[in-house]
Amino acid sequence: MKILLDTCEFLWLISGDSRLPSAVATAARDPNNQVFLSVVSFWEITVKHSLGKLSLPLPPAQFVPTQREKHLIASLALDEVAVARLGVLPALHRDPFDRMLICQALAHGLTLASSDPLIRQYAVAVL
Repeated sequence: MKILLDTCEFLWLISGDSRLPSAVATAARDPNNQVFLSVVSFWEITVKHSLGKLSLPLPPAQFVPTQREKHLIASLALDEVAVARLGVLPALHRDPFDRMLICQALAHGLTLASSDPLIRQYAVAVL
């Protein structure tokens, strides 16, 4: 399975937070699965950190890549194929970061690991 982690799921996974659903934890640690973190989530983490809404032990530019590598999570670039999906994505969710993650999951056949109930309204595979 190819899994795209939502931003919260990434942060919960790397910190061992109990809010991470056990199904996501199990799937993310399964060596048969490919796990991705979108640059969109990196962007969201950077924005929230700069606004003082997210505390990190290091600046995001150091913290995110280090944690991705430590947890064997690949980076997923944002491409035109995914962005083009925004034009046809129903306006069910207002968060621009989540909307882009949905587009990436749809465009690249990924299962989106997210606890956000609004994401489940879309025709995207959700873990």
